[in-house]
Amino acid sequence: MLLHVHLSLLVTLFAASAKVEMQVPDDFPRFVVAGYETEMNSLRELYYEHYQRGGPLATLWDEWLSGSTLWPAVESGNRMNSIRERWAQALSTRAMDAEGYVATHQHASIAHQQGWPFPFWKQGGPGTWGWHFSLQGVPKGWHGTEEKTQEGWEFHGGNDRGIEHQAWNLEFNQPAGFVRTPPLEILPDQSPFIQLRWRADGLGSAQPFLAWTTETEPEFGPERCFYFAPIEKEQGIVFTMIPVFQSPQWKGKITRLAIHFDNPVGATVGIQSLFTQYDTRHNINNQNFIRGCCQYFWWTRDLNFLRENLDRMRLALLYLMHDLGGLKDKCIVTPFVGHCGRSGIEIGADGKKIIHSGRGIGNNYWDLLPMGYQDAYATIHYYDTLHYMAKLEKELAAHPEWNLPAGLLRQAPEFLLRHAQEVKDFAGTLFWNKATGRFSCGVDIDGKSYDYGFTFINCEAMYYHFATEEQCESILAWLSGDRIVADDTSQGEDIYHWRFAPRATTKRNIEYYGWFWNTPENIPWGGQVQDGGAVLGFSYHDLMARLNTRGPDDAWKRLREILRWYDEVKAEGGYREYYKDGKRGTTLQGCGTAGGLGIDCEFFESILVPQVMLNGFLGFEPRGDGFALHPRLPNEWPELTITQIHFHRLVMDITATNEEISITAKGEMESPLRVYLPDGEWYALAADQKREDGTFQIKITEEKKR
Repeated sequence: MLLHVHLSLLVTLFAASAKVEMQVPDDFPRFVVAGYETEMNSLRELYYEHYQRGGPLATLWDEWLSGSTLWPAVESGNRMNSIRERWAQALSTRAMDAEGYVATHQHASIAHQQGWPFPFWKQGGPGTWGWHFSLQGVPKGWHGTEEKTQEGWEFHGGNDRGIEHQAWNLEFNQPAGFVRTPPLEILPDQSPFIQLRWRADGLGSAQPFLAWTTETEPEFGPERCFYFAPIEKEQGIVFTMIPVFQSPQWKGKITRLAIHFDNPVGATVGIQSLFTQYDTRHNINNQNFIRGCCQYFWWTRDLNFLRENLDRMRLALLYLMHDLGGLKDKCIVTPFVGHCGRSGIEIGADGKKIIHSGRGIGNNYWDLLPMGYQDAYATIHYYDTLHYMAKLEKELAAHPEWNLPAGLLRQAPEFLLRHAQEVKDFAGTLFWNKATGRFSCGVDIDGKSYDYGFTFINCEAMYYHFATEEQCESILAWLSGDRIVADDTSQGEDIYHWRFAPRATTKRNIEYYGWFWNTPENIPWGGQVQDGGAVLGFSYHDLMARLNTRGPDDAWKRLREILRWYDEVKAEGGYREYYKDGKRGTTLQGCGTAGGLGIDCEFFESILVPQVMLNGFLGFEPRGDGFALHPRLPNEWPELTITQIHFHRLVMDITATNEEISITAKGEMESPLRVYLPDGEWYALAADQKREDGTFQIKITEEKKR
C-alpha cells in the first residue's frame, strides 16, 4: 500500500544510550532497543570504527559502501553533505569504454588499467615481456621488475634525447619515425594486450600503430599491425592499451615489436614503458556501478546526478546483456582472455603439478579464484541489477516531471523483470549442486563446475533473492550444521569457527586457483581468506538471509554472537592485538600481512554488518519519491529506534514495532513524501499538536490495531 505523508514541521529526537568506550560523535546514528543497551552500543561502535574510513573506493565497493555511508546524518564537519559530494564525483567519473565496460579504478600497477592490479606480465611464464624506462608511480610490490636503458632498441627518424623526466625522449627531424624493440618472445595467449605508457607533443592527426614480427614471418609487414589513438598534445604520461588479441594476425610466436608514430617533423615523444599485459578486467564492475548510482539517487534524490549518469547506467546494463551474454545465455559468460574458468594448476597423472600460465584469472573480489566461465557470482549480481534498474525505470515512468532522458534505450520495467526471472530459472538450476544442496561458483569452458562450499556465493544468492525458498532452506541447513556435506573439511559448528562470520569456503582447496597462486598447499587450512578463512563484512548477507528465511529471532541470535566476539576484541585492544602472532589459530590479512581473516585495513566492507539494523530489522528502503518500511523485530525487542537517518533533505529518527511506526524529522522535503508499507491497511495521525519548539511527529499504525 502507498501512503502519502505530508510533513511541514520537523524535529530531531535523540534517545538516551549507555556510555560507550569509543569516542563516537554524538550525532552519529544510534540503535536503541530497550534492555539491550550494551549490545546496541557495541554495534554502534563497530559501525563507527569502519564508517570513519568509508566512502568511494574502487568500483568493486560501489554497491556495498554507497548505502552504508550515505545514510548517517553526521552533521559535525559537514560530513553528511561532503560524503554525498564525494559519491557524486566518484560515480560520475567512473571510466567507461565505448562498449559500456566500467573500469575497476583500483590502485597503481602494471596490469590492465581498466582491470585488477594483478596478474601482471612479470608474474607470467614464458611468453610475456616488458621494458620499463621508468616505473614512476608504481609501488614496488606491484611491478616486480627493474628500470632499463634504451640499449638494444632501434630508433629511426630523429634524435635520441636520452632518459629523463621518467621517459626515453625522442625528437623527430623526419616524418614517420619509429622505434623497434630488441628481439623478444611473446606468446599471444599470454599477452592479449600491449600497453604503451608515453607522452607526446606535435603528433596532430597522426595515426600511430604497433607492428610485429613472428617466428615464421621475420620481417615487418603491413598485414601485422594494429592502430591506436595518438596523443595530440603534451598532457603527461598516457597509458594506452592496445587490444592486439583482436587481430587475427596476433598468432604464433612474436619475435619483435615496433611502434610507428606517423609523426610530422618536429614532434616529440617520451616512452615510459612498453609491455604485455593480461586481461584483468572484472565482470562484476557494471553491476556494482549501476547499483551504486541507484543507491546514491535513492538516498539523495539528486536529479542532476541522475540526468548526467542515467544513460551511462543504461549502457552499462546493455554491456552485461550483450557483451557478457546475459540476454542470450541467461547468465554472465566471461569472454576475456584467460577467464575460461579453468584452474591454472593441474595435477598430472603422475601426481606432479603442471602450471598453466595465463589461465584462471579472477573476475571479482575473490581474486585468486577462477570463478567460472559461466559465472555464478557475477550472474547473481546481474540478477539483482536487473531488479535495481526495473525499480528505477518504474519510478522514472511514474514521475515525468523529473524530466529525465529516455536515453539510449528505456528498458521497460516489465521486460527487465521478466528477463530477471529467466535468469533465475535457468542459472538457478545451472549453478545448483544437487549433491551438496548449495550453489557452485560456476561452470568452466569445458563444462565442469566447482564447489568448495562457497558460503559467500550462497549467502548472497539468498540475500539477493536469487535462491528459491527450497534452496534457501537447504543452504541454511548446511550452514547451521543441521545438514552435513560429507566431503567438506569444515562441518557443523566448525563452519562458524571464526565466530564473526562463516568460513568463506568449507572444503579445502589446493588445486583451483589462478596460476600465479600455485603453492596453496603451503598455507594451512584457514590461513588464507579464500581457503577456510572468513571476511567480517559478508556476515551481513548471512544475517539478512537468516532474517528473510528463518525470521528475525534467528538473525538476532547470530548478530548477538558477532557482538560478543566484538566485545572480546575491544577488551583485548582491537583486531590486531586480538589475533596477534596467530594466537587464535590464524592471522589477519591486510596492511601488507598475509592471513586468513579479513576485518580491517583494505577490508572496507566490514561496514556492512551494522546495516542489518536499518535494512533488515527496520526494513528501510530508500526510493526517489519516498521510502519503504517493513519492520521485522525479534520477539525480545519491544521496539527499535534508529536515529540520524539522512534521507533526501531530511534527518529522521524512526521508531517501530511490528504494528506501529513513529517518524520524527527535521529539514526540507518534497511534498508529498511517499511511505511504502507492507500489505495491509495503515493509518497516519499526528501524535501531538505543534510543540513550542515548532516540531511535530507522525505516527503510522495498522488500521485494524489502531
